Amino acid sequence: MRNFFSAAALFLFAMPVFAGKLPDFRLQDLNNKTVSYSQLKGKTLTVLDFWATWCKPCVRSIPKLVELHKQYEKQGVRFIGINVDGTRNLSKVKPFAHSLNIAYPVLLDVNNEIMNKLKVTAMPTIIITDAEDEIVFFHQGYRPGDEKTLEEEIKKLLSASEKTDEK
Repeated sequence: MRNFFSAAALFLFAMPVFAGKLPDFRLQDLNNKTVSYSQLKGKTLTVLDFWATWCKPCVRSIPKLVELHKQYEKQGVRFIGINVDGTRNLSKVKPFAHSLNIAYPVLLDVNNEIMNKLKVTAMPTIIITDAEDEIVFFHQGYRPGDEKTLEEEIKKLLSASEKTDEK
């Protein structure tokens, strides 16, 4: 019986907390320029990574995301980092992002407005949206190997997108 509840809890935590269409939003980037999700989103898929400088799993996952970004950028997949550090750590975010070689846009959700709207409760959290802004993947936390799961999901979604385009 205990195994059943453990499996049920794992299933619930793996499911998207926020489903449906991602609303357009506007946040400041690392250069204090206000940009919108619709300006930055990918042609095929958009991978949103909610992270913080104090989050050890985030620090381990970001280099893997940087690699995936390089690998899939030409296929219309756009990565967007959304930092959720508060005002106290704000000055650390830009040098931190630079030290991790983040080449994709990083937005600042200082008041956790977008994080709360999307019901993101753990760091890191990955959300993937399709070309129509539908949330098609939601994953909280990071363990070594999660990047492989993410890459498989990207491949699967790209394949499904190509089949839709052929029709």
